[in-house]
Amino acid sequence: MSMLFAIIALGALIFVHEFGHFLFAKLFGVGVEKFSLGFGPKVFGKKVGETEYLLSALPLGGYVKMVGEGEDVELSDEDIKRSFSHKHPLQRMAIVAAGPVFNLLSAWLIFIVIFMMGVPAVTTKVGEVMANKPAAKAGLKTGDLIAAIDGKPVNRWDEFAKIIAEGKIAPLQITVKRGTTPMTFTVTPESSTTKTILGDKVTRPVIGVVAAGDTVIDKFPVSEAFSRGTAQSWTMIKMTVLSMVRLVQRAIPLDTIGGPIMIVKMAGQQAAAGSVNFLAFVALLSVNLGVLNLLPVPILDGGHLVFFGIEVVIGRPVSKKTREIAQQIGLVLLISLMILAFYNDIARMFTGAKL
Repeated sequence: MSMLFAIIALGALIFVHEFGHFLFAKLFGVGVEKFSLGFGPKVFGKKVGETEYLLSALPLGGYVKMVGEGEDVELSDEDIKRSFSHKHPLQRMAIVAAGPVFNLLSAWLIFIVIFMMGVPAVTTKVGEVMANKPAAKAGLKTGDLIAAIDGKPVNRWDEFAKIIAEGKIAPLQITVKRGTTPMTFTVTPESSTTKTILGDKVTRPVIGVVAAGDTVIDKFPVSEAFSRGTAQSWTMIKMTVLSMVRLVQRAIPLDTIGGPIMIVKMAGQQAAAGSVNFLAFVALLSVNLGVLNLLPVPILDGGHLVFFGIEVVIGRPVSKKTREIAQQIGLVLLISLMILAFYNDIARMFTGAKL
């Protein structure tokens, strides 16, 4: 079943990506010869109008073949009008950028739907009070339900944690419900230095409590789901970009990179956890696919955007030889990344490391 859910997730994301290229090609009058989900040998194909729609054997990608792609193609006068390579570079940039942008837009829409469906939220019930920490010294106990900080009501753990983390090392009036009895304690946070998931060291106030993990489902109206989905999408984009930077800086280990095997396993795990989890996983994959393809690496969409951008500035295409060399370098980088991802996947299988 994990394989099925992975195929559904990747197939949807590949379709959205290629549909972006396809739609903008049509918008600018570029002929599309093939629209393929997957690479390699054709499994199924049907021609509608000028376009052959294909399902190919290797599901790790797809492509849109447009009229006039490649400089060695012989074109008739009629085809020149519909040729990708004969369009203005700004139009070509729009066609190329549409794929990854559609992935980012689809992630945004998925996050909005998720907030409308309902997301699990952790309550403010305390699961553990750490010994000799500010909360324990003040008198908080396991099972307390935090109700307010300095008179401001709180009912979700992330809201409570944010107030503490963004506050100062100054006394706080924390009101809790112990059973049915409200009680107020004066708690002075202490500084703690930890590492984030991106490898950055951060120093922030803590009081020494851990959530019990009790959850409720929060559903939001369309207007609030829109704003929350937008914020979540932007957060995921920033996190993805920063993660890639940290990988290059080696602040995040290279063995955290995953490939198809990891995606298959995670797809099954998230699907088993429920539709919201699976949709969130698909949205995260979509963000990663969009951001990765916008990187200025030759052979990726971002690399093509760089070449077309240079063409706009200098008024002529980058030389064929320069592009070929750059694309060879880009291909080596991409293959190296794929090999590393497969190696990490296989290593996890043998070592039993958790994903």
